[in-house]
Amino acid sequence: MASKEDAVCQIFSFHDPKTSPDPIFELPAGCVTTTSAPIVIDNGSFQTRAGWAIAATEVDSPQLEFRSVAARSRGASRSETQIGNDIPNLEPLRWLLKSQFDRNVVVNFEIQELIFDYVFTHLGINSEGCVEHPIVLTEAACNPLHCRQMMSELLFECYRVPYISYGVDGLYSFYYNNTKKNLQLPHTGIILSSGYHCSHILPVINGRLDAVNCKRVNVAGSQAASYLQRLLQLKYPGHLAAITLSRMEELLHEHSYIAADYHEELEKWRSPEYYEKEVHRMQLPFTGKVPGSCVSVEERQERRAQQLRRLQEINARRREEKLLQDQERLDRLMAVQELLEDGLLDQFHKSLVELNMDSAEELQSYINKLQVAVEQGRQRLLNDGAEGRTEVTELEQTMDDGDGAVLIDSDFPEDTLPEKSANVVQPAFNIAEYHQLFVGTERLRCPEILFQPSLTGEDQMGLMETLQYVLARYTPEQQEALVSNVFLTGGNMQYSGMKERVERELLAMRPFQSHFKVTMASQPALDAWYGARNWALEHLPGGCGGVSEGWISRQEYEEKGGAYLSEHCASNVLIPMKIAKQVPSRPVDPTTLQTSVASTPLTTVTSALIPSSTTVTADSALVTS
Repeated sequence: MASKEDAVCQIFSFHDPKTSPDPIFELPAGCVTTTSAPIVIDNGSFQTRAGWAIAATEVDSPQLEFRSVAARSRGASRSETQIGNDIPNLEPLRWLLKSQFDRNVVVNFEIQELIFDYVFTHLGINSEGCVEHPIVLTEAACNPLHCRQMMSELLFECYRVPYISYGVDGLYSFYYNNTKKNLQLPHTGIILSSGYHCSHILPVINGRLDAVNCKRVNVAGSQAASYLQRLLQLKYPGHLAAITLSRMEELLHEHSYIAADYHEELEKWRSPEYYEKEVHRMQLPFTGKVPGSCVSVEERQERRAQQLRRLQEINARRREEKLLQDQERLDRLMAVQELLEDGLLDQFHKSLVELNMDSAEELQSYINKLQVAVEQGRQRLLNDGAEGRTEVTELEQTMDDGDGAVLIDSDFPEDTLPEKSANVVQPAFNIAEYHQLFVGTERLRCPEILFQPSLTGEDQMGLMETLQYVLARYTPEQQEALVSNVFLTGGNMQYSGMKERVERELLAMRPFQSHFKVTMASQPALDAWYGARNWALEHLPGGCGGVSEGWISRQEYEEKGGAYLSEHCASNVLIPMKIAKQVPSRPVDPTTLQTSVASTPLTTVTSALIPSSTTVTADSALVTS
């Protein structure tokens, strides 16, 4: 994300990147000879990253990076589904996009299966019916047991993988960066992780996640992008279609920043000089020529003359058609009148009935009217040419005088309206500036919802308030150990000024002269994958039936169930769910059942008449007192 000093009085353009389909890679050399090379999948709610955990330098980074979305229209088959980078532009298909996530938890396992198919196919795995490589998969902090059970069932039953290891993305990034700094084990600290849908506070005590005190804040990158889209659409209602969610995400990533002091920064934006210096002008695509904006008077006159000619041609065709119809009807009526003159009375009366006429006088009246109409029509056709030329000339004269305006009443004096000088230059309309978005205070207001969710109407604590609440649950000694290693990770932590803001908030939060240290991940969006890869290289699943720490074998899955989790330094904490099983009822002898039924009324009466010893004791104690 860009800093504030990158753009001073400059105009920026949206990149609108178009993704290209991922190629199908070949298996690396280290994976062809052995099947123990793990596949590392960072299953993020914004992006999925997948690659191999091998020591070779040619695959030192994730080979696949794509958006965690699928587009499939209603009724389409699985083969017609578009996954990730197969979708070049998300905006036309925004209404079709589906994700496997509800916030940060996987709930749609049909889409998740499509994502796995895409990953395994493009990584070059072509084995029939199974994936013969261990899988390292990231999951949400404090992931529900049901979601893990469904994920294990999908991988073990559908893909028949040999081993699975689950870990939290923020913890992988935490241990990866601590290992690079050669910090002493076990690590203690507190992680501030913010992604696309949620943000988390993850305390780590002596190398293990303290799941009891983990907290989630339902504000992250997607809420900031939606908030920015609403603000700009209200500000520029004429460009609603151009203010897309993808462009808002680009604005957040490259043009937004976190203010160290939010209210003080807003006061700076009140200054016009500061506004002109810091505002980012985002140029929207546009066409240079706007209809009617650059048309001269001569062109308008020519267009109106053409319209008049077309209208005259249409009227002339209609008159010709009307004249032909009248002529045909007149010829028919004259033929009927000739029958009367020839003395063919029977045929004459039949023709009158067909014409719906009663007498010869009515027939003669129609003939006279049609003769007049035909004569007038012929006269109009003869005069059309001269009249058309006259009307065009009169129209051109009218437009020259006032461009079609209404004449001024003679009651007003002629010098009421001052004459415009011919050398007065009219201001030119800047069409490019009309298609610019001036992004000012929105650059800091939208990321601020991470610290103040109330800006969007969310009734919950911000990130630092939640951190203060979590720290208050520990002893002062534990608090000192936690704040000595405050770690920031996640794609939504890449704003410029994020580290300084957290340090400022901690300085106001912690006691006087207390010490704390805030560090940022080297690559906040990618360190989770690198951490999972390094962990997999250090803890390869054992052979000959032995399983290393953190791996779940197929045998353990069948014995302990899909919700089982093998804990390790970057995993969640396994909290088994104990369900009491009902004891099966024993078969009852019919004679014993009759005896018990017969004795039931007597027992009831006896218990009602004779109080229990406990009741008597209680009553006596009450009287004594």
